[in-house]
Amino acid sequence: MEILKHKFKNDLDAPERTLEHKNLIMKKSFLKRIYLDWYSWFLREKPNLPKGIIIELGSGGGFLKDLDSSIVCSDILDIPGNDLSFSALKMPFADDEVSGIFMIDTFHHIPDIEKFLSEASRVMKKNAKLMMIEPANSLWGRLIYKNFHHEPFYPQGSWQIVPSGPLSGANGALPWIVFERDIVKLNQLFPELNVISIKYHSPFKYLISGGVSYRQLLPGKLYPLVNIIEKLLTGISKHFSMFVSIQVEKL
Repeated sequence: MEILKHKFKNDLDAPERTLEHKNLIMKKSFLKRIYLDWYSWFLREKPNLPKGIIIELGSGGGFLKDLDSSIVCSDILDIPGNDLSFSALKMPFADDEVSGIFMIDTFHHIPDIEKFLSEASRVMKKNAKLMMIEPANSLWGRLIYKNFHHEPFYPQGSWQIVPSGPLSGANGALPWIVFERDIVKLNQLFPELNVISIKYHSPFKYLISGGVSYRQLLPGKLYPLVNIIEKLLTGISKHFSMFVSIQVEKL
């Protein structure tokens, strides 16, 4: 199948661009199934969280709200359909009010991670969880992100990125930097934040979906087969991965 980039009408950091992304997610069966799988991971954990507010940061053009209306969907941009618009560095919640924070491809866009983790720790209850799905710093992930993706991917980077637009500013390696490379620093600065799990996954299905930039390469009915193949590959080695799921609990 021919690989063709979609022609977007709006700038990457414009709210209208995010709405264009949402339309693509809902139209492309492979991509929608990916989001459903990722949202299911969040929702399976929801019963185990303490009572309180559950928020999604960087909801963007997603559809988690359609699956669970109790979740507060938010973005730094003012996006129709979301509940709130605010910066992850200054959240409009009281101390110990939030029981869960969910994120998909949001952490690596946050310009000051130390400030964000301080703010997240402030609003999170005891035993609340921070859960995210992010780019993976694996052999396969580095190859794809460094050569075929528009966002920067710098494993040698710091906990900060150069201030830019909410989507154009990024370092795809930030999750690996904070939760793996600099785990000692993380434990020293935030001893109350315990990394429960880091799971690498999804070598091919996002590429097959075309994401929000390319054509879908396979019919949606083949999604289950691709899923099985992916699990076999990531079972052999985490380096056959494009994404990583991370869970952090506040002690």
